[in-house]
Amino acid sequence: MSILLFAMLGVFIFMMFRRNKKTQQQQAQLQSQFAPGVEVMTSFGLFGRIVAIDEEENKVTLELSPGNLATIHRQAVTKIVEPAAEPSSAAAGSAVPDDASSLTATEGGSTATAPETTDETLKRLNDEGKKDS
Repeated sequence: MSILLFAMLGVFIFMMFRRNKKTQQQQAQLQSQFAPGVEVMTSFGLFGRIVAIDEEENKVTLELSPGNLATIHRQAVTKIVEPAAEPSSAAAGSAVPDDASSLTATEGGSTATAPETTDETLKRLNDEGKKDS
């Protein structure tokens, strides 16, 4: 019984070391792809473009938006962001439009074709809140 327990413990430790080694290899492969101009995501959710890499200090300078730079630790960069693929022609008909001007609002069963203004939206939402109370 105790031999079986030690064998299970040995297998568990072996699998743990194997997983750690695989994770380290993936991280090394990711960091080898770092270069200025690459779009990346950090472990805390910031998206940016690599501007400079300091190998000695293990730092990466990211441009978060034009003129806004952030210096972070190299290991905080966890993902290279690939550009989004264009929708295929078959799926283009079912795609949601980027602008809200083509959307229709339903109010009281009728369909309005003109988009709501901000004031109209606030008034409608306030009126709905009063009806529920």
